[in-house]
Amino acid sequence: MKNRLALFVLACLVPLVAAAQSASPQTGAAANRAPRATVTVINLNTADASTLAREMDGIGDAKARAIVEHRQRNGAFRSVDDLALVKGVGSKTVEANRSRLTVAGGAAAKTPAVVGKAAGKLAGGGSSAGGSSRPTSR
Repeated sequence: MKNRLALFVLACLVPLVAAAQSASPQTGAAANRAPRATVTVINLNTADASTLAREMDGIGDAKARAIVEHRQRNGAFRSVDDLALVKGVGSKTVEANRSRLTVAGGAAAKTPAVVGKAAGKLAGGGSSAGGSSRPTSR
């Protein structure tokens, strides 16, 4: 009788153990691809190397330092796409992190002044049929 009870208890526990193992956190490469519970917005123009390495997928300590050094040498990032200009950071890394990256809040977020013919076209001028365009001074 005791043996039957023990077998019954074990038979009930096996599915519970299997369910618990499938619900446990993943390790290794699969854990790196797991979605994050919370999204941290990272400002490329203000974040330090440790924050970049900790919060960005595919960025370790060396690449994080390279991002900060690039920013110090070349000035603030004007767009998230400028991150791909950093040696060792490719477009796949930019796309993997795009949803949590920003350059807002600093001078780099401002659009540079447009000069010459391009300014007229952006302002609605330009040479369209039936309209006249004003010459621009250089």
